[in-house]
Amino acid sequence: MRIGVPKERAPGESRVALAPHAAHELARAGHRVLVEAGAGEASSIPDERYEEAGARISDDPARVYGESELVVKVQGPVEEEREHLREGTVLFSFLSLSVDENLMQALIRSRCIAVALETIRDRRGGLPVLTPMSEIAGRLTPQIGAHYLQHQSGGRGILLGGSAGVRPGRVVILGCGIVGSAAARVASGLGARVLVMDRALNRLRRLEETGLRGVSTLSATSMAIRNAVLGADLLIGAVHVVGSRTPHLVDRATVEGMKPGSVIVDVDVDQGGCVETSRPTTLAHPTYEEEGVIHYCVKNVPAAVPVTSTRALSNALLPYVREVAGRGLADAINADAGLGRGVVVADGRVVDPILARATGSEHNLLSSVLPLHSEAR
Repeated sequence: MRIGVPKERAPGESRVALAPHAAHELARAGHRVLVEAGAGEASSIPDERYEEAGARISDDPARVYGESELVVKVQGPVEEEREHLREGTVLFSFLSLSVDENLMQALIRSRCIAVALETIRDRRGGLPVLTPMSEIAGRLTPQIGAHYLQHQSGGRGILLGGSAGVRPGRVVILGCGIVGSAAARVASGLGARVLVMDRALNRLRRLEETGLRGVSTLSATSMAIRNAVLGADLLIGAVHVVGSRTPHLVDRATVEGMKPGSVIVDVDVDQGGCVETSRPTTLAHPTYEEEGVIHYCVKNVPAAVPVTSTRALSNALLPYVREVAGRGLADAINADAGLGRGVVVADGRVVDPILARATGSEHNLLSSVLPLHSEAR
C-alpha cells in the first residue's frame, strides 16, 4: 500500500504521525511510505532519518496526498490541504468533527474514508491511540498550571507545593479518566492539595487505591463542583466525551467567583471544553484572561513536547496502519471491530452514530458503505 505522511499545518502542531521506526517497519513489509519534507523537523527528526528507514521524501504536499492510498496525520486537514482529499483515500487523523462542521463537510464532499483516531476502540473498550496523548497532556497540565500561577506569569503567586508553615496550593481536577488520573499523580508529586471529581465512583475508587499523597476524591454533583472550583488555585478540566461535544460543567458565574489570578487549564477544549469561558488557543498564544482568571486552553497540549509525543503516538498508531496496509480497510475492520468505530465519514456519508446525533446529520450504517462481510464482497 502507498502510505503518505504530510507535514502538519495546524497552528502550533509540531508532532508527526509516524516516526522513522514506524516507517521502517512498513517499508520492510513492502509498503511505500512517502513523507513530506520537514514533517519531522519539530520533533527533532531530519528527513535523512526517514530516508535511512526506507521512506521517500517529497517537497510537494499535493504529491503526498495524490500518490497515497492511506494518509496518516496528526490533526485534521486545514483549509489549504482539503483540496487534496479524494474519493477512496483512507485518512487517519484526530478530527473532532462534532465541533468542526466545516471539516466534516469537506470530508463528505471529498468522498474519502475518514478514521478519527480519538474514537478507535480496543477490545476492552479503551481508546488506544488517544490514551498516550491523554497521558502526556495529563502529566503536563500541573506543570503548566504551576507556571502560570507564578506572579511574573500573571498568576496569584502561588507555589503548588507550599512551604514549611504555609499551606500548599489547591488543585481541582474535573474528570478521573486518563488525563485526570495522570494530572493527579503529577500534582501530588508537586506537593499540592488535590481534589479529583467524577461521576463514576469506580474511577474514583481506583484512584484512591493508589494512595497518592494529598489527593482526595469527591462525587461530581453541580453544587459540589461549584463549591470546589471557587476554592481552587488551579482548575484542570479533564472531561472527555467520546465523539461528542464536552458539556460545560463550570459556568461563567462560577469562574467570576474564583480568586483573581487563579488558573484554568481546560484540556478537552478541542471538543468544546468543560468550562463555559474556555475557547481554543494555540501554543504560540496559549493564554488569555477572563473574569480575572488565566485560561490555558491549547487544543493540542502534547505538541508542547513533540519529541516525546511523536514517538508515543507513532507506537500507538503503527499496529493499525500495519493492519490496514496489509489487509485493506474492510478486512482490517472485520478482524477488529474497534477499528471500525473510528470510521466517522465514508463515501460522502456520516457513518458514526454519535457524530450524526451530535451534528444533526443523517446516519448511515458503515456496512452499507464498506463491504465488511465476506458475503458482501
